[in-house]
Amino acid sequence: MYRIIAAVLAAGACASSLQARTATSSPVLTLAEALDRAGASSPFQDAAAAGIRAAEAQRRVAGLRPNPSIVGEAENVAGTGIYQGLRSSETTLGLALPLELGGKRGARIAVAEAQIGRAGLQSEIVRADLRLRVTQTYNAAAAAQRRMAIAQDQVGIAAEVLRGAHVRVQAGRASPLEEQRADVARIAAEGALERARRSAEAASGNLARLLDMPVGQLDRSWFDAVPSTGAMRPIATSGTLTVAAARADLDTATAQVRLARSQRVPDLTVSASARRLEQTNDVAAVFGISIPLNVFNNGRANMAVAEAQREQSDALRRVAMLDADQDVATALADADNAATTARNATGPALAAATEAARIARIGYREGKFGQLDLLDAERTLLETRTAAIDALAAHHDAQARLERLTAAAPLPKDDQR
Repeated sequence: MYRIIAAVLAAGACASSLQARTATSSPVLTLAEALDRAGASSPFQDAAAAGIRAAEAQRRVAGLRPNPSIVGEAENVAGTGIYQGLRSSETTLGLALPLELGGKRGARIAVAEAQIGRAGLQSEIVRADLRLRVTQTYNAAAAAQRRMAIAQDQVGIAAEVLRGAHVRVQAGRASPLEEQRADVARIAAEGALERARRSAEAASGNLARLLDMPVGQLDRSWFDAVPSTGAMRPIATSGTLTVAAARADLDTATAQVRLARSQRVPDLTVSASARRLEQTNDVAAVFGISIPLNVFNNGRANMAVAEAQREQSDALRRVAMLDADQDVATALADADNAATTARNATGPALAAATEAARIARIGYREGKFGQLDLLDAERTLLETRTAAIDALAAHHDAQARLERLTAAAPLPKDDQR
């Protein structure tokens, strides 16, 4: 029986050694490397950069003045009497230039500049969202790899327990039911390993697709790092990306109100032409001015729309501030709760479960404990190790969400001096 227990310990040591050699032979991808890789090849950032270029191009368009027009007229042609043919024609050729009044050009530029600022914030939001996505995907893949490692250990333990039960049955020290029970545990462990391996492959595949590169071993030390004790602390959200984006939307809506107000002022169109008289072959100058009459559309409806949209943006800004405070408080509580669970599961609880399993193995070897006691202790140890992985994964996820929610918005250019 001593040889059986020694074989169990030797199998565990061999499994750990095999995992260590595997981790050493394949390169370890750290979270920092994954974030750098995603930032260099992500289509999300390409889309955000294109949005900035589009906003800058719109700024150049907003600063352009109206194009002049060529005016051409022919009078007193194709008539009757002396106006037959072109004998009495008067030909006019000139230029017409629209003149914008009411500050329309400046208002358009203000809207475009507000949109540029919003596009810049959107680029930062995309970068923060990508960081969150990569971190969560990396966390899920690392947790899946750890669960697969535990499942491999359980397969080895179940196989050794089955061999030990077989020896006891052959020696007449136990009933055949004990061997059958051990065989059921082995089959269950192999099924759990198959499911864990499939989940790990899927999680690693998702990370590989996100990074556009093969993914092997992940940083186990990062995942297994037990968070330190920390009390909930208030975090200001006024300078976060979410609130800044809502404020930028309000600035754009305010600029739209100014643009709508400027469009109520009618524009002028002035023209200067030269007229040639066919009969005398003389040339005379012709000047003109055109003023639209705001009879049917005086711009009040557009003003009402712009003002309503500004009020909506202001309300959404207040909603964004409220949601940001609530989301940060929730994520902070989730992170602290997961940290507490992880410390207990990887500390006192894991130590107690490991000791209980050790005592059960010794008692089973000496005949003091039955097989059910051994299986129950091993199952408790497995559940404790699994709970530790779940708690660590939950903590890393909550920390990633908290970092995204509290990501600081870049300072305006005037404030960076």
